Amino acid sequence: MSAVPVFTRRHVEEAVSPLRALEAVRDAFVAHARGEWSMPPKVYVTNYPAGDFRAMPALGAGHALLKWVTSFPGNSGRGLPTVTGVVLVSNADTGELEAVLDAGSITALRTGAAAVLAAETLGRPDAGTAAVVGAGVNGSAAARTFVARGRAVSLWDVDAERARRVADELGAAVAPSLEDALAADLVVTVTPGHELLLADGALQPGQHVSLMGADGPGKAEIAATELARTHVFCDDWEQASHGGELAAAVVAGLVSEQDVTRLGDVLDDSSAGRRGADEITTFDSTGLAIQDLAIATAALERVGELELPSLLLD
Repeated sequence: MSAVPVFTRRHVEEAVSPLRALEAVRDAFVAHARGEWSMPPKVYVTNYPAGDFRAMPALGAGHALLKWVTSFPGNSGRGLPTVTGVVLVSNADTGELEAVLDAGSITALRTGAAAVLAAETLGRPDAGTAAVVGAGVNGSAAARTFVARGRAVSLWDVDAERARRVADELGAAVAPSLEDALAADLVVTVTPGHELLLADGALQPGQHVSLMGADGPGKAEIAATELARTHVFCDDWEQASHGGELAAAVVAGLVSEQDVTRLGDVLDDSSAGRRGADEITTFDSTGLAIQDLAIATAALERVGELELPSLLLD
């Protein structure tokens, strides 16, 4: 009988700091860009309008991963988490199960890391202000990562009390209004994606926006025509063009694959990033299994240091 370590939310957060998460996610983007890590397509099992289930596999660094995770935006009104699920990590050479991890905490860490990584990579070098729109679990993670990087950040949320509570916890500020938040040099949007935040002409020269909310079919935080007038980057073309911000712009013929650069290629120095101080950059994030694998493997590095529960298997 073998004992498989189980990382609860608390254990994942103890094992992986926001700074370690950003480092791990950066390395995963580069490994994927170089073809060292592989990632079959994400599978959606939809039950709209309630929400959806997602199966996300990845292979890299001697491990295989499967993430089974949900996204049910209406759960916040029920006192339930929006994101739940499990991450299974196996040995890529033997197939043996190595760990079971809470999916919600891994999702939050990698979402925050990817949002800030994109902002710092694609934003202006002299960017002075940063804001996060959406103070839920993943928005809070993005704000926490900004703070860990030593950058002042403001928060805005439709629930003003939640924004204030998270800001107080992190030592961040509360944006006076949605318009103020969206005017920051570096903007991260982490909303359910059911309503447009950025209409035509909303973005100003030099801004960067990490668009994290539109991670499934029919979701959008920015108008397709507004997205098309920016320099667009994405985490993965196949995912983003079918289930991200890019989907509507692609269907409308406003954007093609040749117009979009993968963030991993910029980090790998094989493609250019921002081309000038006045350029508007956007990052379309749909969430990648390689990012989950990055956080999971970072957690496994600490397995001998934590008091973890275990799952007994024959």
